[in-house]
Amino acid sequence: MRPARPLRTLTTALVAATVTAGIRRLDAGGGLPGGRARWLRTNHAGATVSLVEGVALAGGTAAALLAARPAAAGAVLLAAAAGGLDDLAGDGSARGLGGHLRALRDGRPTTGALKVVALGVAGLLAVAPADARVPGGTGPHTLAGAGVVAGAANLANLFDLRPGRALKVALTAALPLVVRGQPAAAAVSGAGLVVLPDDLAGRTMLGDTGANPLGAAVGAAAAHRMGPRGRWATLAVLTGLTLASERVSFTRVIESTPVLRTLDRWGRQR
Repeated sequence: MRPARPLRTLTTALVAATVTAGIRRLDAGGGLPGGRARWLRTNHAGATVSLVEGVALAGGTAAALLAARPAAAGAVLLAAAAGGLDDLAGDGSARGLGGHLRALRDGRPTTGALKVVALGVAGLLAVAPADARVPGGTGPHTLAGAGVVAGAANLANLFDLRPGRALKVALTAALPLVVRGQPAAAAVSGAGLVVLPDDLAGRTMLGDTGANPLGAAVGAAAAHRMGPRGRWATLAVLTGLTLASERVSFTRVIESTPVLRTLDRWGRQR
């Protein structure tokens, strides 16, 4: 029976990679809604790049999870939709979690605030059905698991400020979970490896559309693997990093740390 799990894991990754590549080809022919121009954005270097990478990664990851973990597939799609709304309709007037919460307090709801809610719902969708099937059922640990999914989705977005950075972090975190046969980790790894070369080259970018489902998939895989203590500990770390990002620039920390700077620049062409 043991050989079946590696085969399923490999199949999940291959399906994700195939669908991701297919969506990219569809975009090349102008087949995405709104045409290619709808998905163009300016990156950190002032170059015009496409957000199709995020659409492709989300679609490939979700498609591969439909059979293995349908609830996780739904969570990935919800995270992508929330990120897409922020990419396409957000005005950029509020920055960071604190900025969106302050805007909401002042009676100015933002797409970012809506995304926070959507990511929380995506987290519950990812973990609650699986929790309900095991002894002990749902409980506070389910909320912690949902927080891990939402927190990981947000953290991936915080890392998506330079080519390849978010994907490197996510794929590194996903690797041990892939080895342990977690479908969500296998799916997002298969999709991520397809889009990584163009991301590193600065030709495309994840945007919120891709970064949110990237992190959500890794978070879902981690939450499914962890017990209650692991979930709470991971949630504490993610919360700490999110709060730190309000005051400390991750890019500045990476650039000032030789090892991190070398890893961050590896493979990058721009």
